[in-house]
Amino acid sequence: MSFSVSSQVSLEIKDQIKNFLYQESFFLDNRKYKEWLELLSDDLNYVMPMRETKEGVNVDNISEDSAFFDETKASLRTRVNRLYTKSAWVENPSTRQRHFVSNVFIELGDKTDEYKVRSYFLYKRSRGSMVETEEMFGQRDDVVRLIEGEWKLVSRRILPDQTVMSTMNMSMLL
Repeated sequence: MSFSVSSQVSLEIKDQIKNFLYQESFFLDNRKYKEWLELLSDDLNYVMPMRETKEGVNVDNISEDSAFFDETKASLRTRVNRLYTKSAWVENPSTRQRHFVSNVFIELGDKTDEYKVRSYFLYKRSRGSMVETEEMFGQRDDVVRLIEGEWKLVSRRILPDQTVMSTMNMSMLL
């Protein structure tokens, strides 16, 4: 996904898209996963490729053939539905989590009513009575679309800054 420095997106649209991202974070932080699913388009592509350590300057270090996850709305719905069962032991007790979104940049997308959105994220998680917190951070490249008056996430490419994940598991939604 390429981004230009200038943007031809109105301040009103930018404000709506930023509020969409903040609402998404609120749903995830408060474990309102079914509400979060409603923010996703039916043709969603949700992927987090692995970052590799490579020597050299300006070397592409994002793997194109390995990913931590590569999901659709249907597979995310399965993950979410499992969180509401007793078999989701990794979330029992529930984690306390925060999604921080910053450096949001928005530009016109390739289709009508579609926008490319680049943002940085910081994800923090606390588990049980543990003193240590877990975190993940990086960049998200999204496409959002206005569908029947509602914003929907069409695609998300999560680019973690870490090559080795320090989290106990990858059960989080970013």
